[in-house]
Amino acid sequence: MKIRTATPADAAAIQAIYAPIVELTPISFEVEPPSVAEMAGRITKTLQRFPWLVGEDDAGRVNGYVYASAHRERAAYRWAVDVTAYVREDCRGQKVGQRLYRRLLDELRGLGYWQACAGITLPNAASVALHESVGFRPVGVYPRIGFKSGQWHDVGWWQCELRAAASGEPAEPRAFAGAG
Repeated sequence: MKIRTATPADAAAIQAIYAPIVELTPISFEVEPPSVAEMAGRITKTLQRFPWLVGEDDAGRVNGYVYASAHRERAAYRWAVDVTAYVREDCRGQKVGQRLYRRLLDELRGLGYWQACAGITLPNAASVALHESVGFRPVGVYPRIGFKSGQWHDVGWWQCELRAAASGEPAEPRAFAGAG
């Protein structure tokens, strides 16, 4: 699998992976799938500061994607990111998510981030297994935090320490330069 930085030209493939998750599951709390144009805009905006990576199969088709975003807006959170991963349905169970996440976490370490956080709509054994396989540990649950598909859903939070805590103020994290 080739892993590279996403571009707006990947928006249709990414939207095709994501739309059924929005439409058919509570995994995403969006209720309407974003359009291809909206997805292209999201990619462009994310890449101004954070990595957005795609995996390509041997035929050059996008088989999954991962990206990072700000964890919270307050300044003290600037060393923490939220991360997201989605894999094309016919590629699940083939370690695509693991390979993408490992690369993303390496990129984030290199940029100076200290913590990566992931929210998982529960239950979702596959996502829990993916996150834990690359070093995330459960840190808590927001019970009944989102309402979708006619019911309330819990969201569990997992955290991955990207580097060991140190005394003194850490260097500022850098913006992603888009190197693939």
